[in-house]
Amino acid sequence: MTSEQANHFANDWITAFNAHDLEAILAHYTEDVVFYSPFIPLLQVNESGCVTGKQALKRYFQLGLATYPDLHFTLHHVFVGINTLVIHYTSVNGRLASEVFQLDEDGKARQVFCHYTMP
Repeated sequence: MTSEQANHFANDWITAFNAHDLEAILAHYTEDVVFYSPFIPLLQVNESGCVTGKQALKRYFQLGLATYPDLHFTLHHVFVGINTLVIHYTSVNGRLASEVFQLDEDGKARQVFCHYTMP
């Protein structure tokens, strides 16, 4: 993965979330995505903190967008790895966040690990 590819993914991802465009958001993920986030139990989706598959992720994002109607992300840094990237940004309620994305050969997120500063 190049820095250009990682920055393009991150900027496109941030733009989709800030537009609250669910289909544009979901376009960044594979059908069989595995997604971990502390917000999953916080929003009472499940206790494991993990959703599997694009349809489950869609339901989680729908709930998140409804719960945080003023959601707006601010991008700070993009870190590049081997078929991975980390997006460091300001998330809901001013929390700092970093998400680790493992991408497939088409540049879509296959596995995601979300990290947040917690109150």
